Amino acid sequence: MKILLTGVTGYIAQRLLPVLLENGHTVICCVRDRSRFNTRKYSTGEITVIEANFLNEERLHQIPDDIDLAYYLIHSMSTQSGDFGSMEEVCALNFKRRIEETNAKQVIYLSGISNAVELSKHLSSRKNVETILASNKYALTTLKAGIIVGSGSASFEIIRDLVEKLPLMIAPRWLKTKSQPISIRNVIEFLVGVIGKTETFRREFDIGGPDILSYKEMLLRFAKVRGLKRRILIVPVMTPRISSYWLYFITSTSYTLAKNLVNSMKVEVICKPNDLSSTLGIRLIDYDTSIQLAFDKIEQNQVLSSWKDAQTSLKLKDGISALIEVPSNGCYKDIRSVKLKNSSASLEKIWQIGGKTGWYYGTFLWEMRGFIDQLFGGVGMRRGRKSETELNAGDTLDFWRVMIADKDEKRLLLYAEMKLPGEAWLEFKIDNNDTLIQTATFRPIGLLGRLYWFSVLPFHGFIFRGMIKKIAR
Repeated sequence: MKILLTGVTGYIAQRLLPVLLENGHTVICCVRDRSRFNTRKYSTGEITVIEANFLNEERLHQIPDDIDLAYYLIHSMSTQSGDFGSMEEVCALNFKRRIEETNAKQVIYLSGISNAVELSKHLSSRKNVETILASNKYALTTLKAGIIVGSGSASFEIIRDLVEKLPLMIAPRWLKTKSQPISIRNVIEFLVGVIGKTETFRREFDIGGPDILSYKEMLLRFAKVRGLKRRILIVPVMTPRISSYWLYFITSTSYTLAKNLVNSMKVEVICKPNDLSSTLGIRLIDYDTSIQLAFDKIEQNQVLSSWKDAQTSLKLKDGISALIEVPSNGCYKDIRSVKLKNSSASLEKIWQIGGKTGWYYGTFLWEMRGFIDQLFGGVGMRRGRKSETELNAGDTLDFWRVMIADKDEKRLLLYAEMKLPGEAWLEFKIDNNDTLIQTATFRPIGLLGRLYWFSVLPFHGFIFRGMIKKIAR
């Protein structure tokens, strides 16, 4: 079957894609920026990549007419520019119009559970998208999920941050809200299972695991699985703004996403009963087992996707392609080089930089810079990295974004997503003479940018010098 997959750089699609390929489907991947998607990760199956921006109907002509099915996995909740509800509506309308011109018989849409009387802005938008996608030209199958538990998922990582960082949590009342979490494995099974199933055409199904839990229960059970003792004190007075800042400073989420999550967490997300799991032969995984399965993947360094990589800051609104070429005019540079005794070992060190490994020299100062960035609303150093050994274009790396990660060329290029009065790049490259060249580039904006560069220049002197020596050692 020829399948169109949207939202390919997102958390769900990156889990779904290898399963579709293993099942023998031909997959056309829609991406806004081809540079952010590494097809080399998928060694089997027939895969085609096309650039398409669903906010711009004129850029959808590359979608082929002979597709059999399409997945709609686009959302804009974490966007930092514009109104995400309006953006989701435009994307859905443009998608529908183009798919109606193709041979597609079915569209599969992953939405959110929306059974409560009063819905958050996020869940209202998801429900509105479902209404828009309904068509007489193709059959829409809507799957509605709540909290998704899996390595790298937003919900899992936020709960993990809270549990592992805070022995005592002073939490808002929304921790009493009930939810029905579902394992990422079950989500993928449902998304694949409904392919071509006529009994699911023009119908919607709530999908969830066997447990109905409050957020407080989820946190405490997470702690129990991890062998941690945690206490939670729920206070009656904590405004949505304070709750959002609480999540922002404790977890790795952005403030925009934290605000939308808090509003959604005040709404119960419990499934309406249906027999879809038995019809498809899917065994639902309980919450505790879902957590253990997620950590099995983390410990084996096999996290396939992370919600952090899917986040896009304003700096990346035009895609990473526009930032791959490091400028030279009007820039300040710190260039250092050293002859390597073992270039292979140094290359592995470069590929493991950041995250738990740290920055080899002055890591405390890097963390201080991240904390200052967070105070000004930046991403800080909280995002870490998805894999301890692998890097791909588009990955997050602390407060950097990976632009180029090419082991054959022995080159790693990073772009800063922190709050800066300018733009910054950090590049590591090993040439044919086994010389490591480390280049920090800063393109200032105005007088403030120039003052910033000279104010941090003394720190650069020993941080960058120490870092290159440690990598070369």
